[in-house]
Amino acid sequence: MGWPRFGLALPQKASAGKPVPGGAAATGQGCGTVDDPGFYHAGDQVAVLTTQPIDRALDYAAPEGGCHAGAFVEVPLGPRKVLGVVWGPGAGEVPKGKLRPVIRVLDAAPMRAEMREFLTRSADYTLTPLPAMLRLATRAPGLGEGPAMRKVYRAGGVEPDRMTDARRRVLETLEEYGGLAFTLSELAQMAGVSTSVIKGLVKQGTVREEDSPRDLPFPRLDPDRPGKPLTEDQARAAGTLDDAMRAGGYGTTLLQGVTGSGKTEVYLEAVAACLRAGRQALVLLPEIALTAEFLTRVEARFGARPAEWHSGVFMTERRRVWRMVGEGGAQLVVGARSALFLPFRDLGLVIVDEEHDSSYKQEDGVLYNARDMAVLRASICGAQVVLASATPSLESWVNAQAGKYRHVKLTSRFGAAVLPEMRAIDMRAERLSPSSWISPSLRGAAEARLERGEQALLFLNRRGYAPVTVCRACGQQIACDHCDARMVEHRFLKRLMCHQCGETRPIPETCPSCGAEGKLAPVGPGIERLAEEAQAAFPEARIATLSSDLFGSARALKARIEEIAQGDTDIVIGTQLVAKGHNFPRLTLVGVIDADLGLQGSDLRAAERTFQLMRQVAGRAGRVETPGLALLQTHQPEHPVIRSILAGDEEGFWRAEAAEREAAGMPPFGRLAGIVLSGGDLNAVNTLGQALARNAAPLHRIGAQVFGPAPAPIARVRGRHRVRLLVKAAKGAPIQAAIAQWIAPARLRGDLRLAVDIDPQSFY
Repeated sequence: MGWPRFGLALPQKASAGKPVPGGAAATGQGCGTVDDPGFYHAGDQVAVLTTQPIDRALDYAAPEGGCHAGAFVEVPLGPRKVLGVVWGPGAGEVPKGKLRPVIRVLDAAPMRAEMREFLTRSADYTLTPLPAMLRLATRAPGLGEGPAMRKVYRAGGVEPDRMTDARRRVLETLEEYGGLAFTLSELAQMAGVSTSVIKGLVKQGTVREEDSPRDLPFPRLDPDRPGKPLTEDQARAAGTLDDAMRAGGYGTTLLQGVTGSGKTEVYLEAVAACLRAGRQALVLLPEIALTAEFLTRVEARFGARPAEWHSGVFMTERRRVWRMVGEGGAQLVVGARSALFLPFRDLGLVIVDEEHDSSYKQEDGVLYNARDMAVLRASICGAQVVLASATPSLESWVNAQAGKYRHVKLTSRFGAAVLPEMRAIDMRAERLSPSSWISPSLRGAAEARLERGEQALLFLNRRGYAPVTVCRACGQQIACDHCDARMVEHRFLKRLMCHQCGETRPIPETCPSCGAEGKLAPVGPGIERLAEEAQAAFPEARIATLSSDLFGSARALKARIEEIAQGDTDIVIGTQLVAKGHNFPRLTLVGVIDADLGLQGSDLRAAERTFQLMRQVAGRAGRVETPGLALLQTHQPEHPVIRSILAGDEEGFWRAEAAEREAAGMPPFGRLAGIVLSGGDLNAVNTLGQALARNAAPLHRIGAQVFGPAPAPIARVRGRHRVRLLVKAAKGAPIQAAIAQWIAPARLRGDLRLAVDIDPQSFY
């Protein structure tokens, strides 16, 4: 069931808060609140917001025994029982005698007033129905079930009478997760065996079955446990963050440090200060693959592992984290962007690591930027925010320059490590065969590293074997049947894949268009094709290919990254996955295969993203004692972005990029909002788009411009046609209110959908 429409029509709200101004440039100042003390007696009218697609709260009668504002409740909705939250007093539009009563109050810590305000203001800002925001805040199983015992399974320490492949997988799973207890179904699923295999091992004592409470507090972290010795640069930065924590209240700090400067150790000191103050901390990471190494560092610093929250966490553990965060049984959470919607009891610090990373923007469902929402949430609950990056987003850099954020810099690498030398390889002067992408210059540099027992990284930000497969007989390119996109060959998986909808099919032997045999040819390089070339060029080298689609689970990817860090690989071939925070001690050479790739197209942020990615990936080299070298293969070494990357003039790049954006009135000096219309009938989609463009008076009244409608760059995804409109307004314009008024009359008949993307990061 889809949402009835975009916009918000809730008669009862937790606060009269307005959207935080400025979007990606939000400062989030001055929004502190306290818990709502409201209590409703049996029979009182209460407004209950449910997670169902209804654009308002519904009135119910408070249950016997009453309930507090924020209580999680179960209520009747038609013939069903659904989850909801008591949002405030009822509207009083329904006579008391006709109200249906709340069925029961759930055994969970009530949602605090500050959390309700955060959800309300997030909904207002992103123009998302409030029930959809509530769904983000209740994504844990069994919230209505009280504390209870359950059967869990651990290693028993007794050898089985005989070993089979299935039994070995069970034992390997238990060993891999180091003492973690599983439910029967979780262990069976992780090991890929039937439950009877586990029960057989229980009978022999090889696996131990225990009764355990469903939800236990997490081990206490010790903030006074000694950390790593800090350099003078790090100690100064850590002192600034510590002072901010001691001062209390809201504040945001941009922690900018060159790659390898030890930003993590600095902000862990801020975490320690937060824990000493008795408050909770949240660390957001852009990739699940980063969590393994980070959790190890947290455990070394504080003596225990924190709570985890991301898609790789088991469902029973998700419930535990959700409940313990609300009850104060979890001091620190490390997670993905959705962890921002956990019900913290007393959130005092939010760290957004690699804050520039585009993965913090959710591009489907509820469209929000976790970096901006972190600032908003902290402003409401009086917490500190640390935005950490070697290459900050232009929005954060501008806020720091304007004095809205503190700006703390780390200018040198930790210990004996020095920043890598960076050079361009002018591909116009290199001699390569048509099907080769590793230049002779890069190949020679890699051979020299391998001879010294060092590692090299070859970087190409393109998954698969080849982005296009063309028939040399008829010229047809193999396309997805459901999207306006070419199928990408994934030779390792022996499949063609659409990177838009996920559709796959076997690699054909004959052309689907003309039937010619042996005429299908891959065009262009992907990471798998690069790996094939590297294997031929360096036949004795041990090569590892890192791409998210080559691993069946996040844990398998983490394990491979750990193996590379330990030195069992000579050449690493990777996508942007390898640019994010990994530390490979033996890695001294980075070769960027196509430094021009991100500069193509008309993306507003193309220059910024290319600069960030190249600087980040180059920073993987020379992170210990041995100096590093980064070589960028480019056909346009004179391009201003390439020159800035090579010169290392980050401040100069940001100043030039900011001046260009300001002159054009583009973010962060102006506002953008994307409107995406989609449906199965192209005529209906176009008609709706044209009607919106003709009736844009609410936008014109605030001085906004409307561009479009125009086909989206990828005009059809999953069989749905897509048309875009773009709204551009001045920075201080009330764009949300105007858009809500503009789209309110739209009638979304049939399968028509309208999505609003405030502060869009991509325009696909």
